[in-house]
Amino acid sequence: MSAVIATENGWLASLSLKFSGRDDKTIISHRKHHGPLVIQKPFYPEGDVCHVYLLHPPGGVVGGDQLTLDIDVNKSGHALVTTPAAGKFYRSNDRVARLTQTLKVEAGSSLEWLPQETILFSGCEVNMKTIVQLEAGANFIGWEILCMGRPASKELFEQGHARQHFEIWRDNKPLMLDRSQLAGDDDVLSEKWGMQNHTVTGTMMVVNANEEMLEHLREHQPVITNGLFSATLIKDVLVCRALSNQAEHVRFAFIHAWKMLRSKVLGKEASEPRIWST
Repeated sequence: MSAVIATENGWLASLSLKFSGRDDKTIISHRKHHGPLVIQKPFYPEGDVCHVYLLHPPGGVVGGDQLTLDIDVNKSGHALVTTPAAGKFYRSNDRVARLTQTLKVEAGSSLEWLPQETILFSGCEVNMKTIVQLEAGANFIGWEILCMGRPASKELFEQGHARQHFEIWRDNKPLMLDRSQLAGDDDVLSEKWGMQNHTVTGTMMVVNANEEMLEHLREHQPVITNGLFSATLIKDVLVCRALSNQAEHVRFAFIHAWKMLRSKVLGKEASEPRIWST
């Protein structure tokens, strides 16, 4: 275990994980961390797939904090990564909080990136990057869900900035580059061409999809109460987007889609992480 590292501007935390396939299951073949970014022990509810829960013990990120996550899935490994609770970015006093996540998947390997939602407090300054680097023949299913402010506590996202990159590359060529910039009280939060006054937005991406999967999902499309859900196919990336005023509505919609598509893409029926039921 490495010592916690702090600078004048905030905490520095990093976590590096490698998942490698073995004859009977996927194991964590490498783990190294600095600062408050760790994992629990791996779980094997499916026998061979390695389920891991990412933990950030401080419970939230403030301006100046820098979190870096590197995940590598290789040797026909299969990992499912989620979180036990929502991530939080607090008011930041003009300093920028940075989260950089690099997810690498080797040919023949699979990664399911299924974190719970991220809450952006009013006044936060955040740069978030999730870069997925795939080899040809690698599988990926992942989502990211953002909550703008805390409307249940009557705190709207009236100040601050959030910049998000969610990118997928295959053999160093772009498959999907999804980038957004959200500013407190900006028109994009309220206009019909934007979030339409919804406070939660989510994007889910499924690689190695096809038209049959898209039509199946559309025929059994999840219904979001007072929200919106859409699905489209860009080459072989199935992209789902959702808007709502409650994070659980978006999360349940994505879980519904994941359950329908997992067996078709990965050849395995969905097995929900136990932490989702607690």
